[in-house]
Amino acid sequence: MVTDATGFGQPSEFADDVLEVVDTIPEGMVMTYGDIAEVLGRGGARGVGSVMARYGSDVPWWRVLRSGGYFPQGLEEEALAHYRSEGTPLVRGQVDGRRVDLSVARWKDARRPSA
Repeated sequence: MVTDATGFGQPSEFADDVLEVVDTIPEGMVMTYGDIAEVLGRGGARGVGSVMARYGSDVPWWRVLRSGGYFPQGLEEEALAHYRSEGTPLVRGQVDGRRVDLSVARWKDARRPSA
């Protein structure tokens, strides 16, 4: 089996579509894994998460969050630096301060990639 630099092989059409949607999320805005699956009409949140874990390093991965607005696990500090740099609104008053304010930052204008 031929693999790419990630060691996971070439991305599937679904993976390519996920990465294309992620690449269109504007600075300071975010989408959840489920939001992306909904735009694509397939895959589910876990499927999107799997794609991001394997291939997401070349797209703005910090703009894809869990449904509660929580930062990507294991990458919290790096993500926080990106959020601050981009002016992404964070939830105030949280003990850990590790949530994006989805009511303000959720991007709703994503479109399904054209075939």
